[in-house]
Amino acid sequence: MTLRGVAPAPTTIVFGTDGWRARIADEFTFENVRRCADGVARYVVDRGETAKGVVVAYDRRFASEHFATAVAEVLLARDIPVAFAVHAVPTQMSSFEVVERGAAAGIVITASHNPWVDNGFKVKAPTGAAAGADILEVIEAQLAVNGGTGIDRRPFADAEAAGLVERFDPYDGYERFVRTTVDLDALRAADVSILVDPMWGAGSGWISRLLAGGRIRVNEIHQERNPYFGGVNPEPIRPNVDEALSILTAGGYDLGLLLDGDADRAGAADERGTFIHQLQVTGLLMYYMAEHRGLRDPVVVSINNTSMAARLGERYGIETFETPVGFKFIGPRMIETGAMMGAEESGGFGFGMHLPERDGVYADLLLLDLFLREKAAGRWPVSSAIERFHEIAGPSWYRRIDVHFERAAYAKAKRHLLVDLREQSPTELAGQPVVRTLPLDTNDGYKFWLGDGSWLLVRASGTEPLVRVYTEATSAAIQEAMLAAGERLVRGE
Repeated sequence: MTLRGVAPAPTTIVFGTDGWRARIADEFTFENVRRCADGVARYVVDRGETAKGVVVAYDRRFASEHFATAVAEVLLARDIPVAFAVHAVPTQMSSFEVVERGAAAGIVITASHNPWVDNGFKVKAPTGAAAGADILEVIEAQLAVNGGTGIDRRPFADAEAAGLVERFDPYDGYERFVRTTVDLDALRAADVSILVDPMWGAGSGWISRLLAGGRIRVNEIHQERNPYFGGVNPEPIRPNVDEALSILTAGGYDLGLLLDGDADRAGAADERGTFIHQLQVTGLLMYYMAEHRGLRDPVVVSINNTSMAARLGERYGIETFETPVGFKFIGPRMIETGAMMGAEESGGFGFGMHLPERDGVYADLLLLDLFLREKAAGRWPVSSAIERFHEIAGPSWYRRIDVHFERAAYAKAKRHLLVDLREQSPTELAGQPVVRTLPLDTNDGYKFWLGDGSWLLVRASGTEPLVRVYTEATSAAIQEAMLAAGERLVRGE
């Protein structure tokens, strides 16, 4: 049977919680990347900020550097100068360069932790934070009209010869910046052994280099570029990091530090190879800021993050704020409230003393600093420090599962989630009454609470054909029962 060919309509491009992501060569094409760049160019030109230029960076995914070149050529056609990364760099290095240069915006070609077949397009605001509604509205308005149209571009080599392109390597400036808030020499002098797993991503070599030259022993695995990411999603959670955990279990290390594919998310594991889940990391970093650095500025967390934040806030007199999922909400709220820290469930952490954007490298350095300070206080090894932390912050049995759908079936699944559940929300989960139900402000899911404080959140992804099911419970048994109930809920069973 022969299928009749149909002329393709222009791709509908929508920016989700953190940019636009799609499958390479399907929707993520050079044409569509140029359309996104055209939207950013429109934003810059309309604001009269052409001379400030735009920072362009990219990760280690398939052809990322070539997509980044295509982006630059569109900007250059509008006489917008471009600062172009000399090699793949962590996404937050774009944020750093935007702030350092006073650039009008930043663009990063990355799909973060998505499957290896995808790539993506992120936009950074002049503050270094993820682009908010003011920028995205301009970009999406341009995307609504530039499909199927010719987009001007200036050859990269020609523009570089004319002096409109500057190549940059952010390492030296970033190290100087980190030293203003972290004692790197003290970390380097520590008598500990660290395992680092950058998951074949753009963060390869960064932590090792920042900690080099001292007593600390750092072994980094998966340093080579591998756009296949070893066959796993480059997200620093189980089971993707099980190889690193098995190395830790075998002994010889005091701590494991993990990064995602573009290094803006952090993860960790203790000396026994026990994974420290993302909500624990949120609580640990908040505890570090309050207990060890004496800070009391606000903390911003996403709706699917830990209840420990509120408990720690009460203990230390720290105001906490909740936002919808995504740093495009967290970053602006951090700036608005003068927050010392912003945290999302997926392992993204930003800091008021650093950048209002996620930085996995910096967050991992702070975790190392935390545990070294705990060691100095007699709370060692890492597993013991975590046990003592939970005596202060309370229990946190957390797990997330992703319920995948075929792309063709995803629209129906979302309708069930967003329409049917509104009309018939559950009255009990895991055999316990639901005491509170909250529709998310972003209209993409719901959060349900039990009487003991355990909660379940179901949320449709804005970047992939899946529904995320999250729970934080007071025990392992309740955690597993809540996850099972959440999956049945999402599938309409």
